[in-house]
Amino acid sequence: MKRNAGLVVLISLLPLMGLCQQKDTLIKKLDSVSKVQEDTSKNRHNNVKQENYNEVTKLTGRTYFILLASDIKQQFSAPFHLKSSDYPKIAAFAILTGGIIAADESINKYAMNIRNNSPAVANVSKYVTRFGGAYEAYTLAGLAAYGFIFKNEKIKTTTFLATQAYISSALIFESMKFLSGRQRPNYTDPKTGENEPTWHGPIYQFKKNENGKKPPATAYTSFPSGHTTLAFAAATVFALEYHDRPLVPIVAYSAASLIGLSRITENKHWASDVFVGAALGYLCGKQVVNNYHRFNKLQKQKQSLTFNVNYFGGKLMPGLVYRF
Repeated sequence: MKRNAGLVVLISLLPLMGLCQQKDTLIKKLDSVSKVQEDTSKNRHNNVKQENYNEVTKLTGRTYFILLASDIKQQFSAPFHLKSSDYPKIAAFAILTGGIIAADESINKYAMNIRNNSPAVANVSKYVTRFGGAYEAYTLAGLAAYGFIFKNEKIKTTTFLATQAYISSALIFESMKFLSGRQRPNYTDPKTGENEPTWHGPIYQFKKNENGKKPPATAYTSFPSGHTTLAFAAATVFALEYHDRPLVPIVAYSAASLIGLSRITENKHWASDVFVGAALGYLCGKQVVNNYHRFNKLQKQKQSLTFNVNYFGGKLMPGLVYRF
């Protein structure tokens, strides 16, 4: 009888032992949760209370890069996981983008007219556009330093997430720049003699002119706007992580919008470059935030639910322990 009881216990443990031997990686777990709950920020379901950012949910060097790899994987594979409900949104976005593309040259001329006739606009534009580059990196570094000095785990985590959004979105927009080969408004093509919003594709930018010279490295990298993408990626992270403080999203998105507009008034990008860059940055920032909160929930489950085996009444008894 005891042997039979022991055999029954052993057989009942085999599936659990198999699970222990074949643990999913964190990336696989995040992908699984992503399929079940694609948008955890919808209806403000993400827990952004200060106490939610602690030793259990903090980002270590290891988890930072695991999450970053997961972000990149999810973002690049997103087009292959579209649902039928996504197509109307994509169609509306495509129509709106097409309308802006059709108006690119007119918008450019209007923006240049304002800038050339207003020294104040020119000065502000030149200053604001820097916050889409090095100045923004300095701002993030300052926020991270504040988090470390004053031991504010939420600010540290949010800043780390912003850098993840930076990196992952940069990989996407650099790929798009290469594939589109769109001519910048401040560059005149020597072959056509025009500075039009032309799409040349990935090969044209490497061709040499009659004098055997290649065009400037940035001549055909207009689409989308990298500065705008990065600005909206970081702004979205802070806006979502601090949505309980209405002023933060207002400031974050206002700053990102000004950076985007400055790229037009600086004659570096067409309006459609900025529009698509803003959308891309928003989506990347949103995905990064959602992915972190999936990780957050997995960490809490890992801490609260454990498996153990106890010896009771002469028998091995499997059990689950839930801590709360």
